Amino acid sequence: MIDARAVVSPQARIEAGVHIGAFTIIGADVLIGKGTWIGPHAVINGPTRIGADNKIFQFASIGDAPQDKKYGGEPTRLEIGDRNVFREFVSVNRGTIHDSGVTRIGSDNLLMAYAHVAHDCRVGDKIVMANCATLGGHVEIGDWVIMGGLSAVHQHCKIGAHCFIANNAAVTRDVPPYLMAIGQPAVPHSVNSEGLKRRGFTTGQIRNIRRAYRVLYRSGLKLASALEKLDEAAAEQPEIAAFVAFIKQSSRSIVR
Repeated sequence: MIDARAVVSPQARIEAGVHIGAFTIIGADVLIGKGTWIGPHAVINGPTRIGADNKIFQFASIGDAPQDKKYGGEPTRLEIGDRNVFREFVSVNRGTIHDSGVTRIGSDNLLMAYAHVAHDCRVGDKIVMANCATLGGHVEIGDWVIMGGLSAVHQHCKIGAHCFIANNAAVTRDVPPYLMAIGQPAVPHSVNSEGLKRRGFTTGQIRNIRRAYRVLYRSGLKLASALEKLDEAAAEQPEIAAFVAFIKQSSRSIVR
């Protein structure tokens, strides 16, 4: 299943059922899992580990050196899960020694054309990055996040699970779970209720999340006072517990 015009390093490990298209280059210390499909003209460098049943389209650049002036050629790596789709011209960089040394992407994600994942990012499962969506270095993205076209996330920011980041948004601070964020810089707009419905959240759970949103963003309370009220709800509502935990762990402050 390897096109004769592809260039595959003898130090690469290619598992069963992998398709590699014409003029694709696979570097040393690359592992490609079973059933993965790689189109023509892609470049994959290592150290990189790619799981099973991924699809990597033409001209994607996966696992190359981080775009960081402090990087000095250290042996960092990229780890990718299963069933991801990387469309045309997507770029994903390895980590740096100034963090954990690894960039991680989970499973069942869709990265549309020209999306970029910088060094040391941690991307969860089932996310969508629309065309030209961009993550700066050290960004963390929770499960089920959707990023609109041309949106961008500043270095070291975190986006909680189930968020929706609007097209052209510029995220410069952490976005708590369940939110829709818009604008430049991005600000909270509302609860991503439609996304929550699609993922099986009950009417009661969504109502609880909306109530928590109002406490945080519409009550006029300072953050410490709002968290006191939310802690009470979190004791009996697991969905709110996740919301509160994210806010307490924020290092860059949250969008307000």
